Amino acid sequence: MRQSFSACLLLWCACSSAAAPEPPHAPAWQRLDRQVTELYSQQQYRRAVPPARQALRQAQRHPADHAALARSLNNLGLLYKLQGQPAKAEPLFRRALPLAERAFGSDHPAVAACLNNLATLIHAQGRHAEAEPLYLRALAIREQAFGPHHPDVALSLSNLGVLYFAIGQPQRAEPLLLRALAIRQQALPAGHPDIAASLLNLAALYRATGRDPAAQELEQKANALRAPGF
Repeated sequence: MRQSFSACLLLWCACSSAAAPEPPHAPAWQRLDRQVTELYSQQQYRRAVPPARQALRQAQRHPADHAALARSLNNLGLLYKLQGQPAKAEPLFRRALPLAERAFGSDHPAVAACLNNLATLIHAQGRHAEAEPLYLRALAIREQAFGPHHPDVALSLSNLGVLYFAIGQPQRAEPLLLRALAIRQQALPAGHPDIAASLLNLAALYRATGRDPAAQELEQKANALRAPGF
């Protein structure tokens, strides 16, 4: 089953109120952070690591700025994760989480992003019991922050459904995957790759539970969405 794992960068705009004074290190840190974000958006993950390390060093000089430090830790961890280096990524994610909680509060979407990044990392290593409560907490935060029909909610539902399928609990996975698909079909543009991912997730579950005709129908829909020029 396709694992619809997220790769989220924390938002600098959520780090402080508009009335708060800008910290003296902000211009240098922001310049590095923008460079990291631009390279990340271009999928140039290896090239993004040096400026991400510099941004982290800059943030560490001002440890009271929990938001900048949390984001820098998260972003460097994400780059390591995307390059298949989980041993480097995990301690960075674990350091970022409590800092994000201090900066934003325990129920902020930035905290959900940290939870999800850590959960997907350990889920991919087969550590399902550790990942489940992180996914559940991220889902609860996103539902509270965004409402029940937001694409980020669908992402958490999908990841949790994939986890339950992986541990042999398709009866728990199916309603989550169905709900994720419904949200994505409503909230995302037609042809969005996340819709195809949800269709394929459900198709894999249906095949595993002996519902081959239903699985084939979903696979055909997913393939049509992924066809050139859709």
